[in-house]
Amino acid sequence: MTPYLLEVLLRALILVAVIPIHECAHGLAASWMGDYTAYDKGRVTLDPRAHLDPAGSLMLLVAGLGWAKPVPIDPGNFRRPKLGMALTALAGPLANILLALVLMVLYKLLLAAGVVSGMVYLVLGIIIQITVHLAVFNLIPIPPLDGSRLVTAILPDRLYWSVMRYERVIMAVLMIALFTGILRFPLGGASDAIIGALDRMTFFLGGY
Repeated sequence: MTPYLLEVLLRALILVAVIPIHECAHGLAASWMGDYTAYDKGRVTLDPRAHLDPAGSLMLLVAGLGWAKPVPIDPGNFRRPKLGMALTALAGPLANILLALVLMVLYKLLLAAGVVSGMVYLVLGIIIQITVHLAVFNLIPIPPLDGSRLVTAILPDRLYWSVMRYERVIMAVLMIALFTGILRFPLGGASDAIIGALDRMTFFLGGY
């Protein structure tokens, strides 16, 4: 199996295993803070069919970065709407990072025990990287990514909507950036920093 084919297969695994965890985390966070819209719409689930967006899934398979259908949120159900929106938006990327931490612990335990092949180490390493990349990518402050909801919570409504008038142009630029790989360098730096931090957190298990 070629390295590229292996990575595409792992991206498909991310689609059906990691993306649902990310999206379910949004719905759970909203429910904990009083908004049950996502729960009522069937989005608090690990079933990937409830979450996958065709364009976002294709981008993940082709470019290694993508998105799911936005989880429906009604800010009016939060006691503090802007805080509720911000915490709900952060829940998905944080779920990714926590999952990466668990996978890194597993990676290091297997490495220390020496009980599996180098292919397993390679697969776990790639999954950890993609999972963290998705967390960082989703914090970009443009729709349909989680960062746009963070911006909603921080910026005055008037300023936010003045920017969102150019939503289609912004999405077109995002698509071009994904296809050309322009985002790889800046996002890679942030992702490497997070992976390095996770490595230090699990230093007692050995090096990554």
